[in-house]
Amino acid sequence: MLEMGMTFSFGQLVIDDEIAAMVKRVVSGIGMDDERMGVDLIKKIGIGGHFLAEPHTLKYLKEEQIQAKVIDRRVRDDWQADGARSMLQSANRRAKMLLETHRPPPLAEDVAAEIRRIVKSAEKP
Repeated sequence: MLEMGMTFSFGQLVIDDEIAAMVKRVVSGIGMDDERMGVDLIKKIGIGGHFLAEPHTLKYLKEEQIQAKVIDRRVRDDWQADGARSMLQSANRRAKMLLETHRPPPLAEDVAAEIRRIVKSAEKP
């Protein structure tokens, strides 16, 4: 961010959003109940067994890990075959897509009225 917030990078904003989502997820902690820990699955498969292809693992992976949009977790060969874009290049692409397609719902009229009131009270006479 430059010039007291008047200039900033949309791509960097997308990266910051993804990092903030990851931090928020880490801070929220990990569930430690028997279901999430897969206690029955561990008993069934056994210590040293393979858990990655189990429906239980896939289910909780999607819930417990942020599904990154700009941080690329693929193996190098797949990343290179897909153009070897940097994180900033991917973030800029995502920012452009969001700017072109995102349509936020309109503010409730009472909220919009309160914002107008605040802005008007801050304007110079």
